Amino acid sequence: MAKKIFLEYANGTRAIATLLEEDAPETCKVMWQALENPVTMEALHAMYAGPEVMVGLPEEAQVFDAAAVPAENQQVIPAPGDLQWYWQRPMQMGGLPFEWWEIGVFYDRGARTFGPLGFTPVNIWATITEGLAEFAKESAAIRFDGAKQLTIGRLSE
Repeated sequence: MAKKIFLEYANGTRAIATLLEEDAPETCKVMWQALENPVTMEALHAMYAGPEVMVGLPEEAQVFDAAAVPAENQQVIPAPGDLQWYWQRPMQMGGLPFEWWEIGVFYDRGARTFGPLGFTPVNIWATITEGLAEFAKESAAIRFDGAKQLTIGRLSE
């Protein structure tokens, strides 16, 4: 049985994503570990990537060595519903002094993993298999309404 996670906004809008364990086995393994307990984060709309909301993985869920996660199932033009993992070292992106543990959710066509330095390959480790239309509508509203609380957690094993 495939492993699944839920993504739920504070207003109850919920989507279910299936892990892509065959395509990104190590990324799925560490993300499953990180989500042993559900995490709630502030979801922001990406500036460069188009239809993507992104969250920073909270410190309590940073339970793995981010530098050891290999490049797997990498994309720069993700599909609607794809979830990405990206880790940015300090000083890596345009001299930003902090590290960034990112989960991104692409909710519509036209997305690209593009940032201040150009196209940035990311690991695609899960895809939304239920509730994408409602989740996409709520995600798109972040562009105008501002950040929203998003909880991500394990649904099944």
